[in-house]
Amino acid sequence: MRAPIGPFDHAVPAPDCLADLVPPVAEAVRRWAGHVPAEQILYVYTDPAIADTGAFVAHYGQELLGQSANCVVVAAKRGGATTLAACLVPSAGRADVNGAVRRHLGARKVSFAPMETAVAQTGMEYGGITPLGLPDGWPLLVDPAVADMPYVLVGSGRRRGKLIAPGKLFAELPGAELVEGLAP
Repeated sequence: MRAPIGPFDHAVPAPDCLADLVPPVAEAVRRWAGHVPAEQILYVYTDPAIADTGAFVAHYGQELLGQSANCVVVAAKRGGATTLAACLVPSAGRADVNGAVRRHLGARKVSFAPMETAVAQTGMEYGGITPLGLPDGWPLLVDPAVADMPYVLVGSGRRRGKLIAPGKLFAELPGAELVEGLAP
């Protein structure tokens, strides 16, 4: 099937290709029970060498910059305790870590989590972290612009391949909270 966005002629419903997904993402797809049917979560094969946003849109089409989102892992610190969370923002923007994220999480300081921590805690590859399959209990801060997109391209949990799903799906993920001003 053809993907609803991008130049991808071969899109596969994620439930039909669970073996191509990392275990936490495959499990999230397998257990999905939101309003958007799991079959509307599509997997497209992409070149892992160009998984980062700039290289990806240069190769697959500049229009994808406005149709994709990045998931970043942050570490929020307060009173000696560190809480990990994820932020999902449009690829054309950046998470307001020192403003909206810090205030929403009630933290004294927030920074991007070290690569080793993000990979170890999510079970996903760096450069492919996705909001589907995040660890239980993690807050997922979602910019409302992402939830409003008809379709959104995000990581698949690995550098090879991406997921495409209706934007409203991301507001239904476990721990998801829409946060105004997340990516000003």
